[in-house]
Amino acid sequence: MEKLKAFMKRKNIVISARRYGIDALGAMAQGLFCSLLIGTILNTIGTQFHVGFLTAQIVTINGVGYTIGGMASFMSGAAMAVAIGYALQAPPLVLFSLATVGYACNALGQAGGPLAVLFVAIIAAEAGKAVSKETKIDILVTPVVTTLVGIGAAWVIAPPIGFVASAFGQVIMQATELQPFLMGVVVSVLVGVALTLPISSAAICSVLGLTGLAGGAAVAGCCAQMVGFAVMSFKENGWGGLVSQGLGTSMLQMPNIVKNPRVWIAPTVASAITGPIATCIFRLQMNGDAINSGMGTCGLCGQLGVWTGWLAPSETAVANGAAAISPTAFDWIGLILISFILPAILAPAINQVCRRLGWVKDGDLTLS
Repeated sequence: MEKLKAFMKRKNIVISARRYGIDALGAMAQGLFCSLLIGTILNTIGTQFHVGFLTAQIVTINGVGYTIGGMASFMSGAAMAVAIGYALQAPPLVLFSLATVGYACNALGQAGGPLAVLFVAIIAAEAGKAVSKETKIDILVTPVVTTLVGIGAAWVIAPPIGFVASAFGQVIMQATELQPFLMGVVVSVLVGVALTLPISSAAICSVLGLTGLAGGAAVAGCCAQMVGFAVMSFKENGWGGLVSQGLGTSMLQMPNIVKNPRVWIAPTVASAITGPIATCIFRLQMNGDAINSGMGTCGLCGQLGVWTGWLAPSETAVANGAAAISPTAFDWIGLILISFILPAILAPAINQVCRRLGWVKDGDLTLS
């Protein structure tokens, strides 16, 4: 046992919830952002603003033509796997081999591909790290082991993982349609909390394929956290804090939440209010790519996703019955209220109550 522990330490193989559940998951979201999400944005800009070089098909694969954005989305599996390998501090030969593994796994996992990639890339990366530089023919052994272990694992576990993830996402979305008020609260609060925690709400939404009303509730929860923290901490953090939290991430508040968990009450209660408003009153739906459901106001990706879903729903959304619409003034008002105005009003107001109760004090929200 001691020899095994020494070997794993030497190979930097750390089996822990933080390494796999936070570092790898967060990196996967970044890989997904840089491929699928960026590809969707480029396609939307090209289509809506008639940008020729963005709408032109640059390559044809198996009879299917791809634009620049289409190619970026096409490579999402490879991007996620390489990102995960980077987070696990995989050596170069392992890291580069993961591109093939990720592409194959994402294809085999279909709708639940992102979750399958997370598991398989971790398995392949750790196997590759274990054999890396252990032989004189490392240039052959490491890529072969990484590729065979990865694709073998993908072949066995990607389809069932993809099926389970997709089915669970379907349950959440159908439950939201049937119980929009209750599920509006639940989805908004849980996804919003996940956004602020050091895990990836974007990856979770992508894994579950959250679109439709459930996706709209997720957007509401994320916006309540980001805009809520940004506005209610303006006194302490000024314009820099407003931008870094409102367009970046509310995760910056985690050290303050650890010191005083009560600072989290206001944005969380705000999300419990805006979630059902989104689902019951405005019927706000996220029919863009599911990753946008967990982005909130980060780079305005949540809002871009809703807009994209109005004009050209993603394949996942279409499979769930979504269709393109011409947004009305009511739709735009709902998006603006849910994303910006309500969180900016509710969270500071609720936080003021917490201050009067002595639960939150000056300086509790100061970013380090």
